[in-house]
Amino acid sequence: MSGASGKQIKKVVLAYSGGLDTSVILKWLQETYACEVVTFTADLGQGEELEPARKKAELLGIKPENIFIDDLREEFVRDFVFPMFRANTLYEGTYLLGTSIARPLIAKRQIEIANMVDADAVAHGATGKGNDQVRFELGYYALRPDITVIAPWREWTLNSRTTLLDYAEKNQIPIAKDKRGEAPYSTDANLLHISYEGKALEDPWVEPDEDMYTRSVAPEKAPDTPTYIEVEFKNGDAVAIDGKALSPAALLTELNRLGGENGIGRLDLVENRYVGMKSRGVYETPGGSILLVAHRAMESITLDRGAGHLKDELMPRYAELIYCGYWWSPERLAIQALIDQTQSLVNGTVRLKLFKGNVTVVGRQSPNSLYRMDYVTFEQDSVYNQKDAEGFIKLNALRLRLGAMAKQKLG
Repeated sequence: MSGASGKQIKKVVLAYSGGLDTSVILKWLQETYACEVVTFTADLGQGEELEPARKKAELLGIKPENIFIDDLREEFVRDFVFPMFRANTLYEGTYLLGTSIARPLIAKRQIEIANMVDADAVAHGATGKGNDQVRFELGYYALRPDITVIAPWREWTLNSRTTLLDYAEKNQIPIAKDKRGEAPYSTDANLLHISYEGKALEDPWVEPDEDMYTRSVAPEKAPDTPTYIEVEFKNGDAVAIDGKALSPAALLTELNRLGGENGIGRLDLVENRYVGMKSRGVYETPGGSILLVAHRAMESITLDRGAGHLKDELMPRYAELIYCGYWWSPERLAIQALIDQTQSLVNGTVRLKLFKGNVTVVGRQSPNSLYRMDYVTFEQDSVYNQKDAEGFIKLNALRLRLGAMAKQKLG
């Protein structure tokens, strides 16, 4: 069978988790398109054992050489999470973009595999209501313009959990016992965050159950004594905790542990999806929440005022580009180049206090600090002539005075 573009599909690379949805998709692709299927499973630090995905793919007839399970944790943090945090990125003021930032890497690797195995199509399991279909497909087309994309949720008639389960049973696809009932929510996880959506969370007035959370203790149940840590930065990226150098993935893993133990990083959010609707999601981003505060503190003593304010002006636009799937766009790359140019002096150490859901900056130092004691002291100094402020103020007040005089003439 041919794809939506009318091309005959011979081989497709499927983004495959091994779960119910993508296992059904795998079988559906084989039946509907009569094509060879290659599975790709990414280890982004979601905390799940991935070998069962290999076994399930083999059970569904996929040749061993057509099963790709790739550990992308270091690349994910180094080349996607860290560049995003250099911009202090928040979507709609609060969301640290944990799901959004993983999609361009998955798309990139899928296209690389498609090129390796000479596939003419790629497929994903994102629904037709969400953002991920856009993020995946914009990435595919940016990296390989001629690729054919198969999005089963926009094509098939399996439009409910019941029909999916029936299809799975009919085709002898193993079903996890907890999938036979209605799941209370759906989740997405990687090394940066875990999200919870749907079902019990669809009413934005209802508070989430405490037993839903998996990466953090409740702030009120966190230790009664604070945890102090020091995070070291080089060129805007965190490189060490308490003097111990760590790889990007190892560093984020340690921040997740520290944040989770202290009840840090929970967020209950109603956000605006790119496709037009609002959705309610609950997120846990313990390590990222610490990293954001630490990076801003490091910039506070190393970044020039004009550069810092320009970054803050661009950040909402940058965040929206990532949220909406434009990681590979010319404008995101241009903004990234500007952001990265500002980070060469963002070096030094930040000391933080972690306590019952809060991250508090209690110290910062840098060999490149722009903070000068001899200028800011309230004691007598010899470097700042306070009389200079008079002319500065009068020049800046000139337009205000002229405006006021003009109004006085009007009576």
